Amino acid sequence: MRYLHTMVRVQDLDRSLDFYCNKLGLRETHRSENEAGRFTLVFLAAPEDVVQAEEVKAPLLELTYNWDPEEYTGGRNFGHLAYEVDDIYETCQRLMDNDVVINRPPRDGRMAFVRSPDGISIELLQKGEARPKAEPWASMENTGTW
Repeated sequence: MRYLHTMVRVQDLDRSLDFYCNKLGLRETHRSENEAGRFTLVFLAAPEDVVQAEEVKAPLLELTYNWDPEEYTGGRNFGHLAYEVDDIYETCQRLMDNDVVINRPPRDGRMAFVRSPDGISIELLQKGEARPKAEPWASMENTGTW
């Protein structure tokens, strides 16, 4: 398992970039705009992590800016922790065998979500290409929120 990023939702992207980059000293490594989803993702790395972050896309801070105004309450501005795993299906099965609810099953062979005992969302991402779709995951429904 490898730590990837922490996602934080921001209300004012320019103000947030000023804080994280100009004041805190993080550096932007890459960004993507999703017109269909109406959001922008900006990935930042600490100065000593920039080379590694550009090569392997980790460790990073992901700023998510939703284009439509939204007030974040109840911790909604904090999104999730993300970890890359060698085998998404094996990891999810091991977690289920240990009484962890798979809130968003890896139906696509690539991504799953679970929650910590404190309700923190944790994204699990398949290392490399997505695994071929397989049961029981392909037809498993979401459980709760993630």
